[in-house]
Amino acid sequence: MISKTKINIDLPLLLTALLLTVYGIAMVYSAGQTEVKTFVANLWKTQLVWMFAALFVAFLVSRSSVRMIEWLAPPLYFFSLGLLVLTLVGFGAGAGTAASTKSWLAIGGVRLGQPSEIAKVTTVLMLAKVLAEMRVPPRSLIELWKPMLVVGTPWVLVMAQPDLGSGLVFIGILFGMLFWAGVPWPLLLLTASPAISLVLAFSPRIWGAWFLLLVALILWYRPYMGESIFTVAANVLFGVLAPLLWESLKPYQQKRLLVFLDPTADPRQAGYHVMQSKVAIGSGGLFGTGFTLGTQKRLAFLPEQQTDFIFAVVGEELGFLGVTVALSLFFILFFRIIKISERANDSFGSLVAFGLLSSWFVHILVNVGMTLSLMPITGIPLPFFSYGGSFLLASWLAIGVLLRIAHEGRGAKGGNFAV
Repeated sequence: MISKTKINIDLPLLLTALLLTVYGIAMVYSAGQTEVKTFVANLWKTQLVWMFAALFVAFLVSRSSVRMIEWLAPPLYFFSLGLLVLTLVGFGAGAGTAASTKSWLAIGGVRLGQPSEIAKVTTVLMLAKVLAEMRVPPRSLIELWKPMLVVGTPWVLVMAQPDLGSGLVFIGILFGMLFWAGVPWPLLLLTASPAISLVLAFSPRIWGAWFLLLVALILWYRPYMGESIFTVAANVLFGVLAPLLWESLKPYQQKRLLVFLDPTADPRQAGYHVMQSKVAIGSGGLFGTGFTLGTQKRLAFLPEQQTDFIFAVVGEELGFLGVTVALSLFFILFFRIIKISERANDSFGSLVAFGLLSSWFVHILVNVGMTLSLMPITGIPLPFFSYGGSFLLASWLAIGVLLRIAHEGRGAKGGNFAV
């Protein structure tokens, strides 16, 4: 139900999110200032409208009790799964660096938004509900089946689009929330081990060293015999399948991975994005070339500068100082969310807060890493900065949930700010 009483606003959280959003809109505006005007020039106005809509949604959510949010978690989760299914049965479209995917829900050729962004929030809510209902944290692989099913279902649907960037976010949500729920780190490592084997299988020596380390971990942690055998078998299987999976990738997917290792391997196509991004960030220096004055951006050398590569615009035009301000605001946001999670009245609220933090952390890690050639190009947006209505709406929906958790948390009742 919607509460009519005043709520105590977590001012540091709200102001930090507002500053990030305004900063982002300013950079979207700058991204549109090019020598040859394109549709990007007016996107900041659309983003501004989305901001006000997002603020209204956050206000409504902040008036709902945490109990109501928990009660709504299952229907919202299944609704978001339904939207993901629609993208795979004829209503999906791509855009930007994800032009080959079906990430956007489109009707009549009009893109309505990315269901995966809403699904990230609803998955956090559903996973928090499942973990909160457990009396003790999972201590074995078999006890993780419910959490893995909750996250695995949307993950499979997202990867079928395919959208690797969002897929990584769902994995980050799972492991972040399991960690916060108290799952032992050896169990988390055993859970992640098949994926680690898949990545390390490119080198037999490195994979062999990892496999010996895994066996030592199993002998030390002593999981159930069946789980030990399953873990070892899964790692061997993924190590063997790695070359076959590589051959099954489409040429453009292989190029993206090769370019990640060496951008000069395909400088005119797959490597073009990251090379131009590194040139833009490198040319910014300490103070940048000046707001709206970035050369790489104005000459349209920088691809998708309003979405996936907007961090490169910040680096080019505002330099190291502008990048430091942006990352510092994210640090303040994360620090505040951790405090909210620690002070939450129950496990559900605490897990939701940390799950939302985990989602944004993966977004920032992959997006910033992508622009610096530290991560493969996956088409993942930067929270509060990248242009996109559905992402901004989902981000502020999450802020609304966090504001409510903070209001009901321990020590929040004596606040001086209320609406």
